[in-house]
Amino acid sequence: MKIGMIGLGKMGNNMRERLRRAGHEVVGFDLDENLRDVDDVESMVQALEPPRVVWVMVPHGPPTRSTVEQLGELLDEGDLIIEGGNSKYTEDRELDALMEPKGIGYVDCGVSGGIWGLDNGYGLMCGGRDEDVEKAMPIFDALRPEGPREEGFVHAGEVGAGHYAKMVHNGIEYGLMHAYAEGFELLMAKDIVTDVRGCFQAWSRGTVVRSWLLDLLVSALGDTPGLEGIDAYTTDSGEGRWTVEEAIDNAVPMPVISAALFARFASRQENSPAMQAVAALRGQFGGHDVRMLDDADLEQDQKEVHGGAEPKKKDSDSQQRPGARQEGDEPASSPDAGPSSGSGATEDASGPTSGTGDAH
Repeated sequence: MKIGMIGLGKMGNNMRERLRRAGHEVVGFDLDENLRDVDDVESMVQALEPPRVVWVMVPHGPPTRSTVEQLGELLDEGDLIIEGGNSKYTEDRELDALMEPKGIGYVDCGVSGGIWGLDNGYGLMCGGRDEDVEKAMPIFDALRPEGPREEGFVHAGEVGAGHYAKMVHNGIEYGLMHAYAEGFELLMAKDIVTDVRGCFQAWSRGTVVRSWLLDLLVSALGDTPGLEGIDAYTTDSGEGRWTVEEAIDNAVPMPVISAALFARFASRQENSPAMQAVAALRGQFGGHDVRMLDDADLEQDQKEVHGGAEPKKKDSDSQQRPGARQEGDEPASSPDAGPSSGSGATEDASGPTSGTGDAH
């Protein structure tokens, strides 16, 4: 099968290679001239034979919308667009509404697998009409992991369902990651445990907490045993926020995923204004010592922080939290999600991009 692909970043480039290994012909375009096969989107479309299939793998929001709208002017009735980035499901429904009158099919496809997908395959979650999904099934079969189709691919429902499923997937990922992270910190804090990495590795077979994420943590600890020097600052791709927003809209209790999302916000604060208020209130009602930023250490009757943790730095000149509104700003939308699971925030850009973003 012959397919066009727009966006050849960390995910898109590997997906192109996996498709080629499976015998498919891929004509790719990217703003990076060292990655692309053709010089512009028009040339890519001209290189495909009807009915054409074009996979869009760029950051969600304006880059995706402008790319799909451009394709809407270049493609013909019977052609198909697959949107494989991390778009919000509501954006898919809007774009499908623009393409449907033109007779251009639209499938949204959540893609999980990160940089490992080239060799391991990608978990795929699709939304769209039956005939459109079936048209692209050879492509999906080439990208998914080997084995039963249902263990690496799902036609989740109508347009938007694929990215909705991927959104929930990433929300779950937040919670799992944070549970492992909290366990790591507690193991590091107790001096009787001398092989923290060994503990995680011992859990990787035969236990109920085994997972690929656990394997990746073992790998990370192998590279940096105590994670020394790694900044705790953690971005969020936007999908965790959307998951919590959907939980609120549907009255679904989601304490674990919400806490994991808020922990990422906390990781970006030099000194938390909320905890400053808590400290001040404890001083007001209980007469407890209130530690000031320029105070020497106060005597405490309990451990304040274990030896493996670094205390928060003093306030910097700027107290602005990443992602928060500044005075006079309009309400901010969620940060753009990159085209891969856990890729971090990306800068808005008009037109198709490689979608690499800042690495999650």
